[in-house]
Amino acid sequence: MQEEGVDALLLSVGPDLPYFTGYEAMPLERLTMLVVPRESDAVLVVPRLEAPRVEERPEVFCVDAWDEVDDPVARVAALVDGARSVAVGDHTWARFVLAMQSALPRAQFCAASHVTAPLRAVKDADEIEALYAAARSVDEIAIEMRERPFAGRTEREVHRELMERILDVGHERVNFAIVATGPNAASPHHDPADRVIAKGDVVLCDFGGTMHGYCSDITRMFAVGEPDAEVRDAYAALRVAQEAGVQSAQVGATYEAVDAAARDVLVGAGFGDAFVHRTGHGIGMEAHEDPYVVAGNTTELVAGHAFSIEPGVYLPGRFGLRLEDIVVATADGPRRLNDAPRDLAIVA
Repeated sequence: MQEEGVDALLLSVGPDLPYFTGYEAMPLERLTMLVVPRESDAVLVVPRLEAPRVEERPEVFCVDAWDEVDDPVARVAALVDGARSVAVGDHTWARFVLAMQSALPRAQFCAASHVTAPLRAVKDADEIEALYAAARSVDEIAIEMRERPFAGRTEREVHRELMERILDVGHERVNFAIVATGPNAASPHHDPADRVIAKGDVVLCDFGGTMHGYCSDITRMFAVGEPDAEVRDAYAALRVAQEAGVQSAQVGATYEAVDAAARDVLVGAGFGDAFVHRTGHGIGMEAHEDPYVVAGNTTELVAGHAFSIEPGVYLPGRFGLRLEDIVVATADGPRRLNDAPRDLAIVA
């Protein structure tokens, strides 16, 4: 906060709050807000009916429970009275941001991620272990799916199976389960539909959830029967591109250089225009968070950064392919957290 010139930090719903306090607020119309003045102690302003859910940590923050007839915005404003620079959590509801701006008319507001994102981006050993445990769980699912039938089932049916399996392996919640088949896979975030999977289809499965507060995210490809030469060639290029991205993820490299390492392979193979998104995203308490593996991001990798490497090839009306692993930057080089086979699995 000192470095960024921030006088007060206000964190409401979203992952910043549990990251710093261990408490995850329900997304309610009743305001919950951690107030962190730069020069005084932190206070968690919380509705009284939610206070029993808070595990009090007096060495970190004190609790100020408000009643239904109270004005919580006024309470927060009083705690930061005189602040000229206020950083508000990126997930805070607009109604509360607008109310805070009205209550603190002399303050300049900015995004709290200026303060919180660099801290959250560097994972400690416990966080990396949590990410690894989540990654190994979805690895197990990806391996099991290689033995499952796909033909004759709908995308929705496979989607439901993935969701059930994510919970069965120990995740508290499912964050997403993309199942895209044939031409539908050319849309990177396709919503599973009633399309029936047929022989000759390629099936893109991208899925993940939250386990002990940290996220998993993996993408694997399946072919129903032997794929044609075009699919095989495109997937071969994709595997080389993903490996190049992973191996370039060395401490000290820039994120745009990692993106270029993967992208250049696909450009050279003639698929540059078919790779329509960034190479990856950070991961932690959120499935997508800083840092982002994208052109223009000159941030350098440091030990403890965790992110996906997931190049893709999308040919509208024909098929789509993606391969994704979670990687952690270490002093000894990039460490893949996912270990499920990366070949194009041939399924029934």
